[in-house]
Amino acid sequence: MNSTLLANLNPPQLQAVTLPHQSALILAGAGSGKTRVLTTRIAYLVSHDGVPANRILAVTFTNKAAKEMLTRLTSMLPIHPQGLWIGTFHGLCNRLLRTHYYEANLPKTFQILDSSDQLSAIKRLMKLMNVDDEKYPPRDVANFINRHKEQGQRAAEADTFSVHDKQKAAIFAEYDLQCQREGVVDFAELMLRCYELLSRNAELREHYQARFQHILVDEFQDTNKLQYQWLKLLAGTKNALFAVGDDDQSIYAFRGADVGNMRELTRDFHVETVIKLEQNYRSHGNILDAANALIQNNRNRMGKNLWTAADGGEPIRVYEAPNDVEEAGYIVGEIQQLHREGMDLKDIALLYRSNAQSRVLEHALVSAGLAYRVHGGLRFFDRLEIKHTLAYLRLMENTDDDNALLRIINFPTRGIGARSIEQLQEVAIQQGTTLWDAAARAGGKVTAFVALIESMRNAARSLSLPETIAHVLQHSGLRALYENETGAKRAEAQERLANLEELGNAAVLFVHENEDDSLTSFLTHASLESGEHQAGDQDDALHLMTVHAAKGLEFHAVFISGLEEGLFPHQNSQREASGVDEERRLMYVAITRARQRLYLSFAQSRMLHGKVNYGVASCFLEELPEELLHWITPKRTAFAPTFTPQNNPFAAYVSPVSRPVPTPPRNQRAMASSTQRTVSGTEWRIGQSVTHAKFGDGVIVNLESSGADARVQVKFRTAGVKWLALEYAKLTAV
Repeated sequence: MNSTLLANLNPPQLQAVTLPHQSALILAGAGSGKTRVLTTRIAYLVSHDGVPANRILAVTFTNKAAKEMLTRLTSMLPIHPQGLWIGTFHGLCNRLLRTHYYEANLPKTFQILDSSDQLSAIKRLMKLMNVDDEKYPPRDVANFINRHKEQGQRAAEADTFSVHDKQKAAIFAEYDLQCQREGVVDFAELMLRCYELLSRNAELREHYQARFQHILVDEFQDTNKLQYQWLKLLAGTKNALFAVGDDDQSIYAFRGADVGNMRELTRDFHVETVIKLEQNYRSHGNILDAANALIQNNRNRMGKNLWTAADGGEPIRVYEAPNDVEEAGYIVGEIQQLHREGMDLKDIALLYRSNAQSRVLEHALVSAGLAYRVHGGLRFFDRLEIKHTLAYLRLMENTDDDNALLRIINFPTRGIGARSIEQLQEVAIQQGTTLWDAAARAGGKVTAFVALIESMRNAARSLSLPETIAHVLQHSGLRALYENETGAKRAEAQERLANLEELGNAAVLFVHENEDDSLTSFLTHASLESGEHQAGDQDDALHLMTVHAAKGLEFHAVFISGLEEGLFPHQNSQREASGVDEERRLMYVAITRARQRLYLSFAQSRMLHGKVNYGVASCFLEELPEELLHWITPKRTAFAPTFTPQNNPFAAYVSPVSRPVPTPPRNQRAMASSTQRTVSGTEWRIGQSVTHAKFGDGVIVNLESSGADARVQVKFRTAGVKWLALEYAKLTAV
């Protein structure tokens, strides 16, 4: 064995790497060296225990992680990479099915459908079945199929509690038959078909159980029900399952991940000792202390406490801005200062909970001339739903824009098929006209599309720029398209809806900053801020991303923006008992991305849905120890900003009810104490701390006044969010 193989491992890492042949759960905290433990464990099994490399199976979640493991192992051991079974769940299932295609009832050259191919196949099938694609949107059907496959269920086992579900199950059954006839499988089918193959074929199952003596799994907290069942089949009763994961970083429940698999593992495989990797090699002590204090508020944790041999480092900076524009300005100013002090932009990350938040941040970065790169997504003006909306606006402004017409003529779907569009193009070429001219004479559904654009053009003549965008979203069907999305794609649809709302906010800010309400100028602005200015891979550029996209990454300095109730934690987390726990895990992930400096920021007011909304600071801020925080006074204004039509960029779009009264706050930590929105005739205001005899302590987050029916919405510390009639609320100010 290479004498340096075990060098520099800390005691828990060494214990994990040198375990005898037994199943184990390695609870690996952020920055604790889990990849090193995994790869060293494989190398130890080969070089010390004499386990042949082809008797080891290692499963990861991304091709990038699998490639990194292979690279490390080939530098540690004199073995050929092809002898190792290391890959993603889907990649390994594909490898098994290619080898045993006959037993799996597949052709030797079976093809894999990506998500767009799958959707096309479902549309084609529904047309043959005469199923109304408006009543049963094909994407909804695809979500139904994939969701059940990921739970290990076929059409006959699918939940059918309604007529709608029964129809989807019928399509599911026919879809499976169609795929079988055509010799194709979708991604969910790869996993399910492989599981079924091993389940029903005892000889094959025993062969692979005898082969893979050691099964190692990375990011075990992200496994779903079917993936865990597949692992159990391969492990059998004699093999060792070595699972590495962190229940505190389980943030993919919306994808089907089941953090409960970690406890199931300890029971199913009789794991006696859970090894905890708690020493962090990434962050300074103050950052880790904040993360530990936050996550201890979660229930049903397996329990660990990160620590570091490094010093405490700098305090965590917290900034309260009057509005989201000021918040973006503060962040950009701090980034510029860090850069002047010698920190490369590539070592700085700006994180947000929702993609829609990036628009105002991007605008501030572009204005400051700072290079940035959006990870795990697109720049705001390059996002699909935004490009579709802009295409409507472009065609309204210039009907000769053929590219814009082609993008939206059948989006959302309005029954204009590919052949009809081809005929339009042929007529336009023959007659030397634009597609719009050809469409105006086409008749049928194409004529209806032309009439739609004309009606929106006419309406825009008497509307402001933000009102024009709202009109287009409503009448084009774009808003309804995403509002009506259900199933597994609903979360994505909600994200797209938020981006569409943010486009209206972008128009409001554009008008204010440029004193220009013209559609042409706004479209030019959108083009100038589009992705063609995206920094190259080799450029020194700031990283922008959602917190979900940041998992697994680390940076010298991290900014976490938008820490307000309803935003982070997200408002959807209130719907489920475990929702806030997952949001807290997401915040834990965000905090532990930082090595040296951590900045937290939030805004007293934020432009949402075309109007100013007021909220309160995130409950996560209250869960951080005060001694770790350094509160920064806003640079441009005090905590009681006086908004006027001259200095408030949103003034023209704020209703009188929601205008703040500039009364100095009693507590600068209470965000909305400076907004002072009140219900007429009462003492109550948003942001005010209150107590209730039954529900305990809380903060007022909303007020409604309608004569005698005034109501107050309070977020209670333990009882959640509740609406109370003021007449009977019996609240006491704290």
